[in-house]
Amino acid sequence: MARPIVAIVGRPNVGKSTIFNRIIGDRLAIVEDKPGVTRDRIYGIGEWLNREFSVIDTGGIEINGEDEILRSVRMQAELAIEEADVIIFMVDAKAGVTPADHEVAQLLFRAKKPVVLAVNKVDNMQRQEDIYEFYSLGFGDPIGISGAHGRGLGDLLDAVVDHFPENKEEEYGEEVIRVALIGRPNVGKSSLVNAILGEERVIVSDIAGTTRDAIDTPFEKDGQKYVIIDTAGMRKRGKVYESTEKYSVMRALKAIERADVVLVVINGEEGIIEQDKHIAGYAHEAGKAAIFVVNKWDVVEKDDKTMHQFTQNIRDHFLFMPYAPVLFVSAKTSQRLHKLLPLVESVAEQHAMRVQTHLLNDVISDAVAINPPPTDKGRRLRINYATQVSVKPPTIVLFVNDPELMHFSYERYLENKIRAAFGFEGTPIRLYTRRKSDDE
Repeated sequence: MARPIVAIVGRPNVGKSTIFNRIIGDRLAIVEDKPGVTRDRIYGIGEWLNREFSVIDTGGIEINGEDEILRSVRMQAELAIEEADVIIFMVDAKAGVTPADHEVAQLLFRAKKPVVLAVNKVDNMQRQEDIYEFYSLGFGDPIGISGAHGRGLGDLLDAVVDHFPENKEEEYGEEVIRVALIGRPNVGKSSLVNAILGEERVIVSDIAGTTRDAIDTPFEKDGQKYVIIDTAGMRKRGKVYESTEKYSVMRALKAIERADVVLVVINGEEGIIEQDKHIAGYAHEAGKAAIFVVNKWDVVEKDDKTMHQFTQNIRDHFLFMPYAPVLFVSAKTSQRLHKLLPLVESVAEQHAMRVQTHLLNDVISDAVAINPPPTDKGRRLRINYATQVSVKPPTIVLFVNDPELMHFSYERYLENKIRAAFGFEGTPIRLYTRRKSDDE
């Protein structure tokens, strides 16, 4: 079930990144008192009233700015608006209503999306009087907030959640493996879909960003039902949509959230770039099974070491995903394509695998016996027992004497032992430590 998406938009320097950090409870966005410091959309997960949602922090919109960075920021913001279910329109109580605010308002009116008007920098009761002039923007009751002090954030989020769409039931049964293809533009995602299906079901073009909308393609192979979710690019609406988008991340996130298995498609001809790591990171953070699919392998000049070297390059760049298998294919020549769906089915099974509690505890006991936890100020971690509490991804809770004694390196050691015993190829494992209730 995809999370609702909230975009925070407004002209530069109204405090969007500060509010973003408040909502997600982390300092992901750069905060600096300088216009235009947020260069790209930043994404995070927020929760309010038991509803999780994705949050986009955008760069400031300057409608008439001709500077290249400002044009890019404006395009990013418009794309974020296009993807959002609800928009927080941020303005500045100290500055009052500006011509730029009116122009942003016109942009939002055209979007025809729910808009919550947040007046930032209402740091005291005297400032509360300053919010009334913002009624002139035409978005109903302004909500006074203070990013610096956290004031009014609850009222803001109440209003945002009120606009969320109703939860929709998943349209596919449990027996269907849902596969999302993600990757930067022009890595050959649509060509891969066509090659897997054996027919031209998706528009293919050499122009980056030509997949215009979300495309679900159900099919069956060797008795197994699948649906391929091809991550779309931007929708065409106005001049900004004529430009090629670097990567429409929010739509990819929607696809990732609906998927069981994510194919991280890499251009074998161009190699790995930083953007590939960001894209793959979304799948990992969402806890999805993943496969690295290196496409266009037919055009790569290679010898007997090239494949091994490229695999090692992937391992070096994607240290957070050592569990994901690597497959080298060519959508154009169908090279090794016959191996893809069996691998998808295999990692989907691992993603949904449940281990019996007594077997899991045997592995944990053996691991502790071989390599006991180190002591910390004379105290040693004691693991009483472990149990798997959920699947997709496999999630294991370790009941211990003191969770603070669990060091990251020892947690990784236990994960490696669990993988060695049970496999879990292609899927992340979530390990959580809890204090045993009757201990100490």
